[in-house]
Amino acid sequence: MKGLFISFEGTEGCGKSTQVKLLANQLTALGYRVRTLREPGGTPIGEEIRHTLKHSQHNHAMTAEAELLLMNASRAQLVREIIRPALAAGEVVVCDRFYDSTTAYQGYGRELDLEKVKAVIDFAVGETKPKLTLFLHVPPEVSAARLKSRQENLPFVRDRIEEADRKFFERVAHGFGVIAAAEPQRVKFINGAQPLEMVCAKIWELVHPLLPRLGRW
Repeated sequence: MKGLFISFEGTEGCGKSTQVKLLANQLTALGYRVRTLREPGGTPIGEEIRHTLKHSQHNHAMTAEAELLLMNASRAQLVREIIRPALAAGEVVVCDRFYDSTTAYQGYGRELDLEKVKAVIDFAVGETKPKLTLFLHVPPEVSAARLKSRQENLPFVRDRIEEADRKFFERVAHGFGVIAAAEPQRVKFINGAQPLEMVCAKIWELVHPLLPRLGRW
């Protein structure tokens, strides 16, 4: 029996990573086999690409086109090495970002041609697409405050993406909004500025109806 593929999306500081962990814990407690992943990354090759994209001290000259291709090189490896086998084995795959982030960040944020972005994504993922995408939205001021707090309170690790200016993140937020409006059956809008428990409850409300068809292990 095939598994279920869920992705989490949103701008910086929206609370995705926390909610991914909470959902995975809840599913595991109920007896589901859960695979949690992140993008870029999730495989040895992908993690090396992640470092090049985000943390390397030598990536300042990276072009938007190179960023797009590297993101999808990591994704292509993740889909074939991890996601497809996990789904075939009946696992619940929960991914912190997937191709909607590329549309929002590289398409809208970097202002690359959206048709070319889509073509690269389609080549990378083929038919492997999330059944449910949870879009956690927070206002720009909340995102900025959370990002600042994270940078101040965690050991500093340079993130090239986070170095973009405010206009970039405004375009990214707009892009996510367009994506959510275009695919309301798959992409579900969640107010990420609510208390953590309320966000968690809303996510479970959306995920739970998809689970019975998977059975239990």
